[in-house]
Amino acid sequence: MDGSIDKVSPSRAERHPEKAHRPDNPIPRKPEWIRVRAPNSPEYAETRRLMRQHGLATVCEEAACPNIGECWKHKHATFMIMGEVCTRACAFCNVATGKPGALNPHEPANIAEAVGKLGLGHVVVTSVDRDDLEDGGAGHFAEVITALHKSAPRTTVEVLTPDFMRKVGAVETVVAARPDVFNHNLETVPRLYPSIRPGARYFTSLRLLARVKEIDAAMFTKSGLMVGLGETREEILQVMDDLRAADVDFLTIGQYLQPTPKHAALDRFWTPAEFDELAAHARAKGFLMVSASPLTRSSYHAGDDFVRLRAARAAQLKT
Repeated sequence: MDGSIDKVSPSRAERHPEKAHRPDNPIPRKPEWIRVRAPNSPEYAETRRLMRQHGLATVCEEAACPNIGECWKHKHATFMIMGEVCTRACAFCNVATGKPGALNPHEPANIAEAVGKLGLGHVVVTSVDRDDLEDGGAGHFAEVITALHKSAPRTTVEVLTPDFMRKVGAVETVVAARPDVFNHNLETVPRLYPSIRPGARYFTSLRLLARVKEIDAAMFTKSGLMVGLGETREEILQVMDDLRAADVDFLTIGQYLQPTPKHAALDRFWTPAEFDELAAHARAKGFLMVSASPLTRSSYHAGDDFVRLRAARAAQLKT
């Protein structure tokens, strides 16, 4: 394949050098409602082969998503662009931290080709943080979106971007490429940012989401939260209010699962009934779409959710 690259993944010991000195946090046993089967379907193997063939990374693998078996069985994957090494060191994240390599100029075309082979109607594109780049990687996002629009004009495109902190014009560049959904996750409540997202700022992330709507009020916006890091119910409800003030359309809420003993300690497992309660509150606050369950992730069932999101807006406009 022209322009394909070999994936060189850091070893387990090298993935998180910034966490090596931390004391171990025991990983609690998962409750019944959150256990998933190990991936072993032929479709999973074929999707994995396709990713390797095109030299592509997926957040499904790099972040150790629990839904990978289900999603890849249906040939749904979330592409992670700009490499597999992140310049940030979030305490919850399993993506490797370090000094990233150069951008692959063939990546937009490779992703477009893989999307065609998978026959995707909806594609999610995310990335590592690239604080080392002048535009934070916004231009590369735009190239990927443009390549997808050109090669698969009927495929809807959802981006899950970094916060582009101090990258002037980055949000404008991505919006100008016209993704169908612009997603950026707040991840947790403001009080926990110093320990959970030390490289990020809550109001920077919130401002990014508001800015998307200022540029294009019709573009769908989306954000996600994890629970189980020590947040309170009242703090989550306040974040919901902040997101609605930024006119965010779609909220996802899922359970934090501790990747290794060196990652942030799991505070507790929220029950399915508690997720249902959070979803009810979010709907009452005016979100067009809400997905809240223990296994919910930003791109989980994203294609089906986008269809419902578009229908919800159409129904809203009729009232």
